Amino acid sequence: MSNEIEIGRGKRGRRAYSFDDIAVVPSRRTRDPEEVSVSWQIDAYQVDLPVLAAPMDSVMSPATAIGLGQLGGVGVLDLEGLWTRYEDPEPLLAEIAELPVDGATGRMQELYSAPIIPELITGRLKEIRAAGVTVAGALSPQRTQEHWRTVVDAGVDLFVIRGTTVSAEHVSGNAEPLNLKRFIYELDVPVVVGGASTYTAALHLMRTGAAGVLVGFGGGAAHTTRQTLGIHAPMASAVADVAAARRDYLDESGGRYVHVIADGGVGRSGDLVKAIGCGADAVMLGAALARASEAPGRGWHWGPEAHHPHLPRGERVRVGTVGTLEEILLGPGTRADGTLNLFGALRRAMATTGYSDLKEFQRVEVVVSPYSPR
Repeated sequence: MSNEIEIGRGKRGRRAYSFDDIAVVPSRRTRDPEEVSVSWQIDAYQVDLPVLAAPMDSVMSPATAIGLGQLGGVGVLDLEGLWTRYEDPEPLLAEIAELPVDGATGRMQELYSAPIIPELITGRLKEIRAAGVTVAGALSPQRTQEHWRTVVDAGVDLFVIRGTTVSAEHVSGNAEPLNLKRFIYELDVPVVVGGASTYTAALHLMRTGAAGVLVGFGGGAAHTTRQTLGIHAPMASAVADVAAARRDYLDESGGRYVHVIADGGVGRSGDLVKAIGCGADAVMLGAALARASEAPGRGWHWGPEAHHPHLPRGERVRVGTVGTLEEILLGPGTRADGTLNLFGALRRAMATTGYSDLKEFQRVEVVVSPYSPR
């Protein structure tokens, strides 16, 4: 049965769903939450919590990356952010938090116009490695060829190539595009790449040899891509589509499993639950972690799209502070709005619906149940 809707006589569109449009459904059994496992493994790395922190200056500093790693997740540092442009970015982060709304974008464009310093990339990653946690750093596709050697030589464990959208077939008449398949083949570390929001785009990224694919396009709290570019990918449908690509690529490749990581629209614990239920192996959290008292953004949240030099597609948004990083991830929760104890909520949802691990929970029954969130 087709779910296409007639937009007009000359155009039809497929109905797609956000996390707010769906809900997971209990099965015939329940479990003890303490007996539920939320760990996952990507390449050789066993991770206690299925979370990567978004590489955004409002979310991750070397210190918060270390803190997240010690709590069981993976912090991904933005290697094109203030931490690799300035020796001491703390005064600049404090300034961004105090900027008036009307002048925030222009001033951030000025701050992020400073050059990236390779020695700072090396120093920041070595600081994280010295703490004994998994080391992950992110570059955009445009900067990867320029800085990848510095990143690898610094001892990164996971290399993240993250853009608003990343394709395996970028076409350019001005410069040689990044050849993902050749790049990943020659690299000695696992690569997570994205975003992708369709079955076909994800399948092509999987064929490059990526260890994981980030799913999402313009769905984050600080994005304005729907308003500026008219492009948006409702996350429940996007994750389910990419999970289908993972299944088909598993058959095509003779058993190679590529991890699906939901990146965008996962602001609260219920979104996290539904992301895994739609087929994600893990989530990349931005706004949810920007609410931590340790977060560099000081209650504000922004991504690289907010300071693009020519066409900003994001903004600095106020997310507030709700608790410590540990309270946000593991509790205890003192609020009932889904902002604290995210993984306690995931455990509870898995136990309530009768599933013991993440792979099993990907098979949970889902219903379309749209409502207007508060």
